[in-house]
Amino acid sequence: MSELKCIVVTPEGSKVEQPAEFVALPLFDGEIGIAPGRGPLIGRLGAGELRITHEQEVSRYYVESGFVEVVDDEVTLLANRIVPAEALDAAVLEQQLARASAHPAATPEEMAQRDRAVALTRAQLRVARRAGEQTPN
Repeated sequence: MSELKCIVVTPEGSKVEQPAEFVALPLFDGEIGIAPGRGPLIGRLGAGELRITHEQEVSRYYVESGFVEVVDDEVTLLANRIVPAEALDAAVLEQQLARASAHPAATPEEMAQRDRAVALTRAQLRVARRAGEQTPN
């Protein structure tokens, strides 16, 4: 079976490099799944869950903003941020969401900052909750 190579690079350097049979990632306008043999692609990343499936194991990460390129079965993400899903604490994120939502905003710029903080925290919370659902008890 054909395989992908998934690479994630942030401003701090290379963070992930692993083989995959399937990669699902957030684009700014929705989620996309990438399998071996996919044609070339360049896209803008959104904030959300990156899932890398290899040998029936799924690695989960929160990624935030950047770009993705797919060429010759190599998926390269240039992301502003990546965090392993298990490192996200849903309780802490719920508190951050409450604080961000309650933050006063008097100008359009402040409202945009608040709305972005709320959206990014919600995306992290979704990834944390999904990872918690996948953890065996």
